[in-house]
Amino acid sequence: MHDSLVILAGGASSRMKKEAVTNNLSPEEIAQANERSKGLIGVGASGRPLLDYLLWNAKKAGYKNIYIIIGEQGELFKEFYGSKTKDNDFHGLNISFAVQYIPEGRVKPFGTADALFQAVEQYPELNSQFYSVCNSDNLYSAEVLRALRETESPNAFISYDRDAMDFPLERISRFAIAKLDQNNQLLDILEKPTEEDLKQYKDAEGKIRVSMNAFKFNGKTLYMHLKNCPVHPERDEKELPTVLLNSVKENPNTTIGIPFSEHVPDLTAKEDIAEVKTYLAKYYPDLNWNNKN
Repeated sequence: MHDSLVILAGGASSRMKKEAVTNNLSPEEIAQANERSKGLIGVGASGRPLLDYLLWNAKKAGYKNIYIIIGEQGELFKEFYGSKTKDNDFHGLNISFAVQYIPEGRVKPFGTADALFQAVEQYPELNSQFYSVCNSDNLYSAEVLRALRETESPNAFISYDRDAMDFPLERISRFAIAKLDQNNQLLDILEKPTEEDLKQYKDAEGKIRVSMNAFKFNGKTLYMHLKNCPVHPERDEKELPTVLLNSVKENPNTTIGIPFSEHVPDLTAKEDIAEVKTYLAKYYPDLNWNNKN
């Protein structure tokens, strides 16, 4: 089992910054939504960030080394999780920061694959080990993170049952879906699926499976695919699903979809803040870092 987790937190958070109906948010919450990275928005007890809860679950799952990829203006992360670039001790987790720099000529970061590539360039030890990757604005369960650590597959992703996710149907319909073979090996990822596509993409259990960017990677074999990732023609970004599919094409039967049926709290837009706060108050009423069980 590996013990390194890379957390993607360098995005522009553009959807969170959009105007929205925010009758149930305080002026402070609106200000944080407009100014902070999504994972740092204070949705927890005493105004602590969502990222606290993700780190809590990572610790429960057995991770030791956490690499947080931040943007060029991401110094606020260091106020919460350690002032040094490397090897900060946060409740027994070893936290280091990688910076996703914006290439000259661009206004926004160059996507999730670019973020991970810049991280492994700054921390080349990742290229000789297995590691997990996830978003900073999703709260993955400890069970999901542990499953990524424990799988023997060289590469893996959490294959969520779409029908078990507690999101509006209109939102779920925008999720890309995964095509798996009878052994849950990844064959393809389809964006913007139609109703007809959904019938063809059901897995052996008859479930429609989606990815929420929770991965395990073999750093050694992934590196060149990260380095050579093409730009998505519509979104003008380099994206991890593209890297994963290119890796599958070169190395078939090395990427398993680990099935899970549970909700994943998500901070994408201002409308999500109140829902995530309610979820945390219900399921994480007392975060006690001194007791990880």
